Amino acid sequence: MDNLILIGMPSAGKSTAGVLLAKRIGYGFVDCDLMIQGEEKKLLPDLIQERGPEGFLEVENRVCSGLYVSRCVVATGGSVCYCESAMEHLRSLGTIVYLEISAEEAERRITTFKRRDVVMRSGITTIKALHAERVPLYEKYADIVVDCNGLSIDETVETLAAAAGFHQA
Repeated sequence: MDNLILIGMPSAGKSTAGVLLAKRIGYGFVDCDLMIQGEEKKLLPDLIQERGPEGFLEVENRVCSGLYVSRCVVATGGSVCYCESAMEHLRSLGTIVYLEISAEEAERRITTFKRRDVVMRSGITTIKALHAERVPLYEKYADIVVDCNGLSIDETVETLAAAAGFHQA
């Protein structure tokens, strides 16, 4: 239980802030999206296109459920919230931190949004609808919620570190 597991919308800062947070607190860093790409030997958009959203979620669930790390910041993919067994496994590994951003903030941050780059289940065609569908799941699994709206990457890292109990040395 000594890991920090980052969850949240695409563009919330899980990977970017996560690697900086890991350096800041002396932890390792794991990016689940990169693990999926490495294991499947394909880029995420290609996997989503080839297998469809549900097929991709099966891969994400398998990879995240098989993760065993210690003293790491773990950046998950935004869609891991759909993978109940993976989320329960991740919860057993550490503290789940939800990087909260509004739908408007997500729309502002995602400048090159393409449907094939993000797992969107049937009926979801906008960032706003995706946000509305996922937020209750993020909130369900979160041990800590950090409001990242309007924060720079440096501010996000410091806010995450403080929320997780790591104070400036």
